[in-house]
Amino acid sequence: MNLNKAMIIGNLTRDPESRTTPQGTAVASFSVATNFVWKDANGQKQEKAEFHNVVAWRRLAEICTQYLKKGSKVYIEGRLQTRDWEGQDGVKRYRTEIVADNMIMLDRPSTTGQSSSTNNNFSQPESTPTAAPPADTAIPVADEQSNQNSDDEEIKIENIPF
Repeated sequence: MNLNKAMIIGNLTRDPESRTTPQGTAVASFSVATNFVWKDANGQKQEKAEFHNVVAWRRLAEICTQYLKKGSKVYIEGRLQTRDWEGQDGVKRYRTEIVADNMIMLDRPSTTGQSSSTNNNFSQPESTPTAAPPADTAIPVADEQSNQNSDDEEIKIENIPF
């Protein structure tokens, strides 16, 4: 049995960068900073920041681009993946990324007067047809009927309950 699972909670260090593949697939990349705090041998508090590269695909990429910005606090769940390529200088380069399967926005919105402790949970469909998405991963919609009658998957800001 194998397991490749990454879960982080941190803040975006830059706005998501959105691209589209030649096949028309949306992809977003961004970086999330996490902090590790400990006490050294002298009892002094130490802190170290880690920076994690995150890549989201398809609908999750569109949602990340639309709703996240530099400084946003998020929970990211996914798998680790290392890519390699040869640079223009002929040197082989490596990049380890978290390929996001799930994202939860942890910030409260500051633009409206509404307040709620509910967080939205966005996920992208699993790439493996035999795997079912977790039960708690749903994209909010205005109502069941309007979602079925619309070919548009766009999430409108007024449909978000916080």
